[in-house]
Amino acid sequence: MTTTTKLWICIAILILIAPLGLIIPAHFNAGSAWGEWGADEMHKLVGYVPSGMKRLSGLWKAPIADYVFKGWENKSLANLSIAYILSALIGIVFVAGLTAAIGKLLAGKKER
Repeated sequence: MTTTTKLWICIAILILIAPLGLIIPAHFNAGSAWGEWGADEMHKLVGYVPSGMKRLSGLWKAPIADYVFKGWENKSLANLSIAYILSALIGIVFVAGLTAAIGKLLAGKKER
């Protein structure tokens, strides 16, 4: 088995276990997954929002906020798990495609 095949198997496993970030906090009534807090949640947890977080919080808006598609926010845990898996797939396809395109661009320049 090649190293590339092993890498893709590991990525597939990570995609399939992605919903654990949703399932485990729901099971323990813990709220959000650890470390995935927005400024409002941080204020609830510790009583203030760190200045850097406050300053940079509007810098980036996720294309798939909270890993859930619009209109799916109140669906069942099974549907939300599917959304997590689809979000992981979309992200991996995007990053792999971008990486491959940059690699081809750089390799093409080197050959000249």
